[in-house]
Amino acid sequence: MMKIKVGDNVKVLAGKDRGKEGKIIKIDRKNNKVVVEGINMVKKHMKPNRMNNVGSIVDIEAPIHVSNVKLAEAKKAAKAPKAEKVVKEAKAETKTTKKATTTKTKTAEKAKKASK
Repeated sequence: MMKIKVGDNVKVLAGKDRGKEGKIIKIDRKNNKVVVEGINMVKKHMKPNRMNNVGSIVDIEAPIHVSNVKLAEAKKAAKAPKAEKVVKEAKAETKTTKKATTTKTKTAEKAKKASK
């Protein structure tokens, strides 16, 4: 059972377009595949015919397996990097302050020994 529908925004988890996001255009429930707008682009060689007198090469979206996509969550994705950055900065500040205090105490001890 697929929990996605046409029009949902999804993020690609695997393949040459990993990390990209797009909108679902078509779903093939029998083969568990989806077609995502702008993802998995392939070149199709068109033969000349009545409608198109000259042949051409056209870019089209090819289907990808539904297990390689997940629903994109815009709100959570936007907040997550900011939170990680704040945590990393806080850790860096605590590390630097600990080093600074230990070096200050060592220099103070050396100064006391030198004065004796």
